[in-house]
This record gives sequence, structure tokens and C-alpha cells, in this order.
Amino acid sequence: MDISNFRPDTVYTIYIAATPEKVWRALTTAEFSRQYFFGFAVELEQKVGGSFIMRASDGSTHIDGEVLACDPPRTLSVTWNVNWPGLVEKLGQTVVTYEIAQAGDAVRLTMTESHERELPEDILSGGRAGWPAILSSLKSVLETGKPLAVKMEPPLKMLAALKRMGIKTP
Repeated sequence: MDISNFRPDTVYTIYIAATPEKVWRALTTAEFSRQYFFGFAVELEQKVGGSFIMRASDGSTHIDGEVLACDPPRTLSVTWNVNWPGLVEKLGQTVVTYEIAQAGDAVRLTMTESHERELPEDILSGGRAGWPAILSSLKSVLETGKPLAVKMEPPLKMLAALKRMGIKTP
């Protein structure tokens, strides 16, 4: 997949008191992701072309994709396909990239969400609200051993926009 024309619509950077290896493990294993990603578990084949799956607590596939770049513990890039019928066909592909870099005694983690097509702000608002909470909870797990108890409201603007497009959401 050529992602050179994808638009980086959401970029979020956070600093974490951890090693690059610990941040990598948190991003790539079910053990850690369940703690900070609201119960979702990452399953990842750590190789280019490998599978990427985010499973809900009931075992169903919520997000799936393919590994586009895998350079432990520095870079991970995956296609990010939410398992809602018609979503990818109507909105195009999404790519999520994590860049991990040593920054003194901390790690700088930058998450970039890029899209194949230009998307309206209503659609982007869900991820833009969710990523800071998810990555802040990841930081909390790595620094304190406990996730944040974040009360997230449903992304109503995003869900309404998807409904107008005929995309069924849970």
C-alpha cells in the first residue's frame, strides 16, 4: 500500500517515564492494551505484512489491519479498519503510526492517524477526542501501574455523521 498521499489528520505527542521497549510492549501486546485501551486487546504479528487485530472484551474483532512498518522499539504503522459495515468503502483507509524516541529520561511517543481521503471534521472528532484519553491512560499504566478512569462520552458528532452516510454503528 502506498501511503504517501495519506493526510495526517490527527497527531498526538506524549512523554512517558519509561523505556522505548516498555512503550513498545504496551502498544503491541494484549496484556498491556487491555489495561489502557478500554478493554480492547491488541494482537499483532510483528512483521511487515503481518496482521493487526484489536479485539473487544467479548473476543470479537473491533479493528483489523495490516502491519505496514515494524521497527521495534521505534516505529509501528498499521492500517486501522474499524469493523463497521461500509466504513472503509465510504471513508477510505486509515493508517495509525506510532513513533517512539528516547527523550532524556523519558520517551516521546507520537501517534499519527492518517487518512486516504479528506474527511469532514465531524468524522475526525471521534478520534481526536479518544486518542488523548487512550494515550494518557497508557502513560498512567506505564508510570503508575494503573490506567486512568476516564469517563468518555460517546462521539455523538461522529456517530451522527456516520449515520447520515448510511454506515451502521453499534
